[in-house]
Formats: sequence, structure tokens, C-alpha cells
Amino acid sequence: MRVWMACLLAGLAACGPALASDERDHDRARRAVEEGRMLPLRDIMARAQATYPGQVVEAELEDEKQTPVYEIKIVTDSGRVVKLRYDARTGELLTTSERNGRR
Repeated sequence: MRVWMACLLAGLAACGPALASDERDHDRARRAVEEGRMLPLRDIMARAQATYPGQVVEAELEDEKQTPVYEIKIVTDSGRVVKLRYDARTGELLTTSERNGRR
């Protein structure tokens, strides 16, 4: 759990203008969730794990063209690494990419 939280905070640091003001990034993100402008990370993670059961290894909040995007990486129970990108406002799955996690 600590890994994804650290990654989320790192992602929040890169958020920049989409959540603009003088506040800290995590405060802006929290307020956006409280005001209903963004879905909570736990909701997005539940969606991701419903489709790809496994271990969440990274979760980031990024700003892409003024759109907040959650990026979730999961190592599935079968060993694949799946990267899912969701619109943080709507929860829409934007992209999915995967690779075999075994080397």
C-alpha cells in the first residue's frame, strides 16, 4: 500500500496547472475529489482490479492536456503487467497496455 501512495504523491507533484492554485498538489487533488470534480483513487482502483485482478504496484495522478488522468499499474495474478489510464473526472478507461511481466 505504501508503494502506490508514494507513487500517487509523486504523480500529484507533477499535476501542475490542471489543479491550479498556491496549495500543495495533494490538497488540490483532495479538494477536487471532495467537490466532485474528480473521482477518488479508490474507485478507480476498484474498477481496475475488477477487470485485472492482481497487485496494484503503482498509481499516479497526471495532468495531460488540462485533464487529470489516473495511471494504474497492476501485476495480474497470471504475472502480466497492465497499465491502465483513466480520466479522473469521469472514470472512463482511456487506454490499456500490457506486457508479460516475466523475463
